[in-house]
Amino acid sequence: MSETCKSAKGVFEAVVLTNKQIGSQFGKLKLTFSGDGAKAFAGFRPGQFAELDLSGTALPSNEKIPPDLVDSSGRNILLRRPFSLTDVTIHGEKTSAEVLYCVVGPASLRMTTLSAGDSINVIGPLGNGFRIPENKKYALLTAGGMGTPPLQHLAKVLATDHKDIEVTAFVGAKTKTALPFEGRIDEVSQQLGFSLREFAQYGIESIVATDDGSTGYKGFVTDCLAEWLEQTESAGDEIIIYSCGPEEMLAKVAEIAAGKNIDCQVSMERRMACGIGLCQSCAIECRVPGLSETVYKMCCEDGPVFDGKEVVFSLQQEK
Repeated sequence: MSETCKSAKGVFEAVVLTNKQIGSQFGKLKLTFSGDGAKAFAGFRPGQFAELDLSGTALPSNEKIPPDLVDSSGRNILLRRPFSLTDVTIHGEKTSAEVLYCVVGPASLRMTTLSAGDSINVIGPLGNGFRIPENKKYALLTAGGMGTPPLQHLAKVLATDHKDIEVTAFVGAKTKTALPFEGRIDEVSQQLGFSLREFAQYGIESIVATDDGSTGYKGFVTDCLAEWLEQTESAGDEIIIYSCGPEEMLAKVAEIAAGKNIDCQVSMERRMACGIGLCQSCAIECRVPGLSETVYKMCCEDGPVFDGKEVVFSLQQEK
């Protein structure tokens, strides 16, 4: 995989295949591209993103609007919304893509009304995705909450194209209901290490952590990651960590990786209004190797995936 992991971007029309509700707050939107859009998204790499235009999408009926979104639901959607993809599949001359979303505001609320046959305008593929170096034996995917989509996509690519790499997924959330996955998580499946179907379908073991202990390990997912690393006999240069989630979690993952001399790539999140580096609204402070100074890079254009060692996380900026 190339260092930039980019394919030709453009503005395309996608057609909705399905829109499935997951629990009370999540949804999975499946889109299909044809023509030039199919060719562009066929080269979509895990960790890249797409910008969806939801300005013309209708609101659900009043009784289906969550109480906490009633006041904000009527706001105009002026800017596109960025989304990573959980899966990309090529079907002959068409390409399908899956978008996992959480209903948190007026734009994502409108996504719940999309149905089969609807058309949606999409810009992509955008940004730089995860890189897969040679000579790695273990890949540790560490996700927090809604950080799971690009790691699900990466899991598929690793399982399909890099069978020599052993993969383990660490997934955390505040509570069981905040885990954005389909299916029931029971004690037996957790003991076997394949409690999450989204990773089990690729033969990948998953370790679940919740802050309140409502399922899986009680505590932070970063504690699970640290314990795994303490127990492994593998050398640090044989391991790579890929992570996506809240910035506080990413900072801890990067710290753990640095302490073990392990390569680490983190997928950062910022408000990416344009997605192509023009609005300059998604700056990430980064270190310059060998120098004491820092520079600012655009999350949408230079990222969203960065080397964990180069990012100056917001917590570090406050110190």
